[in-house]
Amino acid sequence: MEKLSSPRRTKEIVNKYGFRFSKSLGQNFLIDENIILKIIEGSEIKKDDFIIEVGPGIGTLTQYLAEAAKKVLAIEIDKKLIPVLDETLGSYSNVEIINSDVLDLDLKKMVLDKFCGEKVKVVANLPYYVTTPIIMKFLEEEVPVKDIVVMVQKEVADRIKAKPNTKDYGSLSVAVQYYCKPEIVTKVPKSVFIPNPNVESTVIRLKVLDNPQVEVIDRKVFHRVVRASFAKRRKTLLNSLSFSNLGLNKDQIKEILACCNIDPKRRGESLDIEEFAVLSNYISKIV
Repeated sequence: MEKLSSPRRTKEIVNKYGFRFSKSLGQNFLIDENIILKIIEGSEIKKDDFIIEVGPGIGTLTQYLAEAAKKVLAIEIDKKLIPVLDETLGSYSNVEIINSDVLDLDLKKMVLDKFCGEKVKVVANLPYYVTTPIIMKFLEEEVPVKDIVVMVQKEVADRIKAKPNTKDYGSLSVAVQYYCKPEIVTKVPKSVFIPNPNVESTVIRLKVLDNPQVEVIDRKVFHRVVRASFAKRRKTLLNSLSFSNLGLNKDQIKEILACCNIDPKRRGESLDIEEFAVLSNYISKIV
């Protein structure tokens, strides 16, 4: 059977169903087998792996996932694509399709029900308009995931893997690196999609840590401190944290920073994740 990674086959399916691409759903179908094989290789999928794919489209990547893994659960928000997927994936007995918005699902319960609570791998060409909420949902809701390998907008990948004191380093960098070790799998040109997106893409692998990179007393306070520190990048930590929703005045913030041996004139982008942990742990004892 001809794979959907063939541009001819993709166009044939699209025309057969009169499918119209939705910009609001970020629909761009991958039509390059070399990129797909790099995603499969970068995911290090084994025959006993369980896979969750978000946004399968017409099933192009799904076909390769099904042939590499034990079972694939594909979550598609667009109900118009369900009959298409029933045709393109009908011959794969190890694929299950769910028509739903992934952000509305209880993913932890779903993994328990569908995979008996076994750890899964998330492999997907994510809709770019909702990339960050999807990634953070898997991480923050403590879904049993061991790897997240996803196609994202290049600038998002750059932000995820960024280090302190760089222009890309921000709250997303710290939030993801708290849970994961990021690494780039491959860069992806615009030309390998139908239709061509307006941005360059990157496949990034997030190796989920058994335990978060740092110990924090209160995870919510940690993330609030991080977001507040980057809210106004040009402001010092003293000013950023003083005018945040932490409920602490400037004198209190100054005292806390002194106790943490952090210069109040520093900016959020200069702190590494360990320093954010120290700072948030001190604040957690007060708020």
